Amino acid sequence: MTSTSSETKELDAAPKLDASMVRTTRERTKGQIIVTPTLNRPALSQLLGCEVFVKYENMQHTGAFKARGAIAKLTTLTDAQKKAGVIAMSAGNHAQGVAFHAKRLGIPATIVMPKGTPFNKTRKTSDYGGNVVLEGENFTEASAAAQRMAKERGLTLIHPYDDAEVISGQGVIGYEMLEAVPDLDVIIVPVGGGGLIAGIALAAKDIKPSIEVIGVEPELYPSMINALTRGNRPCTGATVAEGIAVRDVGTLSIPIVKALVKETLTVSETNIERGISIYATMVKTVAEGAGAAPLAVLLEYPDKFKGRKVGLVLSGGNIDARMLSSVLMRDLVRVGQVLTLSIEMPDRPGSLHAIAGICAELGANVLEISHGRFALDLSANAARLGITIETRDSAHAQQVMDRIRAAGFTLTIRDPNET
Repeated sequence: MTSTSSETKELDAAPKLDASMVRTTRERTKGQIIVTPTLNRPALSQLLGCEVFVKYENMQHTGAFKARGAIAKLTTLTDAQKKAGVIAMSAGNHAQGVAFHAKRLGIPATIVMPKGTPFNKTRKTSDYGGNVVLEGENFTEASAAAQRMAKERGLTLIHPYDDAEVISGQGVIGYEMLEAVPDLDVIIVPVGGGGLIAGIALAAKDIKPSIEVIGVEPELYPSMINALTRGNRPCTGATVAEGIAVRDVGTLSIPIVKALVKETLTVSETNIERGISIYATMVKTVAEGAGAAPLAVLLEYPDKFKGRKVGLVLSGGNIDARMLSSVLMRDLVRVGQVLTLSIEMPDRPGSLHAIAGICAELGANVLEISHGRFALDLSANAARLGITIETRDSAHAQQVMDRIRAAGFTLTIRDPNET
């Protein structure tokens, strides 16, 4: 089919998505985004056997890198487009980034979010100045609604990842990382729709062609791997890295990733959770699941990175407080610092006091106690104590259990999955 002259002009006018576009975007948005630090993290380096540098995009406006793509797109609008307003579809960081910068620039912004979006996310988006509209049961339906509303109202659509200007804005991160640490060997980037890794790859390869750029996806959402291999691995399920839980990647990112990204790896939910916990406890910073995914790569594939200089893109820190609390507690259970003991004991005065005394003497913190007398597998003159304790480490926990057994009590460790 032959293109019309208007279609040809539109194609000719479209910016070419390459490193020069990222450089241009950097100049245009200078002073409107935070040049976040890239810092050496010795604690991570010691733990993981490679030299680790973290790019702190959780310090960006609205707490995530998405603010970069938003301002990159907004600064290209004509006066007429600014007056008409913009529209975006998102359940999280992109929504907040667009709302924040649109308000700064005096541009009306409508944000379409799925009906089930948590209240704290809709509230944050509204607080940043966005007009929140709840449409659809998921991102796909919200996206369709946003595209329909854009046409009906004459609004400019700001796609979260399949937009050249958005990708170029996010790509500035690559220049910043290599200017801060020129001798990086590898940059590991979380992959959702693919815009972030495409932009970073363009910039990083421009300044240092030898650098390796590696993507990371949750095991449950291998969407980029599917796109690159024409695979059909399922993309479904609940993941703590909901920010990169995408079924279909952007069309603009695929050829760039294919040409410039060495490989895309998947990581388990367990290691994403461990990454969140390690950032909080060892690095003293907050990472959402997507932001912790690059660290999860080092935990899951340590031999790939031994002795190398590795840059991790901590893409955002907007994790729900309850989720963070749950992840931290789950990790304590996982490493044996928090455990629940099931102890059979004689049902007579002093038994509970004796066990509590052992915990106190050895410095174990008692978190919770349950006391049952009516289990039919017990003798009528026996009781079962459920006691949850916090210890310094697994060796300390073993010391406490050995002392309780030595005192004549029968003890087992309760499965944390038991109700």
